[in-house]
Amino acid sequence: MNPYDSRSAISAFLFKKCPPEAVDLAFVFCSPTLSSLDPAIALYKAGLTPKLLLSGAGTAIDGSVEWAFYRDHALASGVAESALLLEKTARNTAENAAFGAALIEKELGWAQVRSLAVCAKPFHMRRAIMTLRPHVPAGVRLIAQPPDDPGDLAAETWWQTAQGRARVFAELEKIGAYARKGDLGDV
Repeated sequence: MNPYDSRSAISAFLFKKCPPEAVDLAFVFCSPTLSSLDPAIALYKAGLTPKLLLSGAGTAIDGSVEWAFYRDHALASGVAESALLLEKTARNTAENAAFGAALIEKELGWAQVRSLAVCAKPFHMRRAIMTLRPHVPAGVRLIAQPPDDPGDLAAETWWQTAQGRARVFAELEKIGAYARKGDLGDV
């Protein structure tokens, strides 16, 4: 296999994306920067989702907690406060999935949720979906909705910088670690 084939295989595995469609909820995996929120806001403004779940208690680039940073940006972008579910304690992807799913059950009930837009960084999409899968009922569709932000790693170019290669290879290692702990489900 030549290097191009390896890069293509890695890109196809990690960088998942589906066309936008109507969903019951947009599940946003927060991170220090805001781009993961963009697809959720776009779905909301297009009338394709009534609610956004923001999950993450890490530190945002402005020094605030991620969920608050995302909430403030969502509100400033026209998302109604009543449309937001806030998961305020998750510190990693496994906790995002577990705590976010528990919040969905408590606030909405899984009988009301048949589809989720999964909003996460492009290179993180595979692990986000695989980590979320064991926490949601089997019939719930998971729709990959990464942002199209030039500041994020892209499937077509991640290998062109040392930082890009390091982030992608670290993500592959995390998928292996999550699999060994039993934290992943089938996509």
